[in-house]
Amino acid sequence: MRLLQSLTRGLRTLDLLHASDQPMRLTEIADELSVDKSNASHVLKTLVASGYAAQDGSRRYVASDRHNGGGHEHSLSDVVACKERCRPALEALVRETGECAHLAVLVDTRVWYIDKVDSILPLKVDHPIGSLSPLHCTALGKAFLSFGNATLPADRPRYTPKTITDEDALLAELAQTRSRGFAIDDEEFAPGIRCAARPVFDVRDRMIAALGVSGPSVRVDDDRLKELGELVRATPLTPFREPR
Repeated sequence: MRLLQSLTRGLRTLDLLHASDQPMRLTEIADELSVDKSNASHVLKTLVASGYAAQDGSRRYVASDRHNGGGHEHSLSDVVACKERCRPALEALVRETGECAHLAVLVDTRVWYIDKVDSILPLKVDHPIGSLSPLHCTALGKAFLSFGNATLPADRPRYTPKTITDEDALLAELAQTRSRGFAIDDEEFAPGIRCAARPVFDVRDRMIAALGVSGPSVRVDDDRLKELGELVRATPLTPFREPR
């Protein structure tokens, strides 16, 4: 499987920082990644700017508490194993639905896209690998809130007129999500985009990722959104194996 090099390097850096019992120097991180200091610095600046790492007073790097994997830390090996497991499902969903399919993991109060398969149609939805989206108004995020250990964020911005910001209404939506087995985004994050998503569990039944299909509302009406949700929920996944 072809891995996105920058994402893999970023995940490896997060693993290094979380595993270290003390702040790490740039040169130490570059040596561990087997890259030059310029490449390591670029990765670290990205993580710091996104809030996933920080520098202490001596300019050494430490991990923040934002990379939590749904309440349980998942290593790079876990994430790679998950990508390998889910890639055939993403491809099958795109073949069957004609829409884009995405895979994301949880990072604090947002989802982080780690894989995708594009639609061949000219009008399509695109969430680039490495991009971030909120929990409360995306199908992938609501999957983590419903089936994982993600906490409902206190800050729930309204992105569209359909964004659910009221806590009671959102809790009711999450209960409905658990009941039907999949989450939906009904133009709640971006106008004209609808999505359905399901949870992905690891070998210990901990939610590690969310898998979803997104399409423009001109093709995805209410009936089609429900149909996509059922297809996503029923999509078989290859057996999850313990990383070796």
